[in-house]
Amino acid sequence: MSRTTRAARPVHRGRTAHLTRAAVTVAALALGSSLAAPPAAGAAAPEPSAVFVQDNDLEGNAIIAYERAHDGTLTERATYPTGGEGGALDGAVVDLLASQGSLTYDPGHERLYAVNAGSDTLTVFHVRGTELKRLQVLPTEGDFPVSVTAHGDRVYVLNALGGGSVQGYAYEDGRLARVPRAHRDLGLDPSATPQFLNTPGQVGFTPDGSALLVTTKNNGDRVLHYRIDDRGRLAARPVVTELPDAAPFGFAFDRGGRLVLAEAGPGAVALFDLTRGGRLRLVDEQVTGEAATCWVAAGGRFFYASNAGSNTVTTVRGDRGGNLTSLGNTPTGTGPIDAAVSPDGRHLYVRTGGSSTVDVFAIGRDGKPAPAGSVPVPGGVGGEGIAVV
Repeated sequence: MSRTTRAARPVHRGRTAHLTRAAVTVAALALGSSLAAPPAAGAAAPEPSAVFVQDNDLEGNAIIAYERAHDGTLTERATYPTGGEGGALDGAVVDLLASQGSLTYDPGHERLYAVNAGSDTLTVFHVRGTELKRLQVLPTEGDFPVSVTAHGDRVYVLNALGGGSVQGYAYEDGRLARVPRAHRDLGLDPSATPQFLNTPGQVGFTPDGSALLVTTKNNGDRVLHYRIDDRGRLAARPVVTELPDAAPFGFAFDRGGRLVLAEAGPGAVALFDLTRGGRLRLVDEQVTGEAATCWVAAGGRFFYASNAGSNTVTTVRGDRGGNLTSLGNTPTGTGPIDAAVSPDGRHLYVRTGGSSTVDVFAIGRDGKPAPAGSVPVPGGVGGEGIAVV
């Protein structure tokens, strides 16, 4: 609104002035006209909301951009090459990277980060609405990057093969640069098979940015906690929490900063407190009863776990005390994997690696998702990664 129309102030000349009913009506109509008026000439239109996915094409990775309407529906707008190649782990079918967080949006810098597993690189895009501009393609200092995370001026990428490793970067004059002493080898068994079950699943900052977490899936059934110093450097060794037979995979955080973890072993969503020492303390756990519960997205007090083997999403509600309650399962396309909730909490977007779609769901007040459409992802069978802006 460029200006507000105001009723003329009454003039006092020795007696009380009153606005007539007609004057009030005119003033109200004038104000309504002002509120409904279009933006002044030259005013910038708001940037459209967007959803981004990557196709993980082995011959040339690319990002597909969709415009997100107010009702949550998506319209494909453009495709942007990353300048790198996708990759595939042995044994993987609907989730060729077998990870969560291969595509990450950084609102503070208006950047989108995409891993290129086949070329061991990380691509940095500037985001403007649904438009992307490629700024950098950086080496990840490791083999087969699968997950990336950002907090403040820090970015970390997770490499999955060769025993696994993490590499850190920081912004310098608007560009990412490698941070000295921010590389750590995870020391996982590089010969464990099948690859897709024994490579690390995700890297992520804790909400306050003080530490970095990594899940190892079947390769140790552990969550690794690396303390980060003021220069963005990692502790020499992680604090390790062992979760026997859990196969910890994807994770998110609730509004209280507790860890929400997808456990592929029992097929469950588990909630943990992070102790000051960096260990996890189980608060509650909810079994989904579904197959391949590997990915989880958080939206307020509701969590959405993707069950790739059952073609469903399980909705779990958490309360302030940390108690979890399952609200049931919702059918999706074939092989649901990465998912994300819109910033306003009104819609859930689920990437399917089998049917190669983004399934759209409207989230009710009770947290349950209702189908609201689906769009194809060109060439996206087995591709992973989703970001909602």
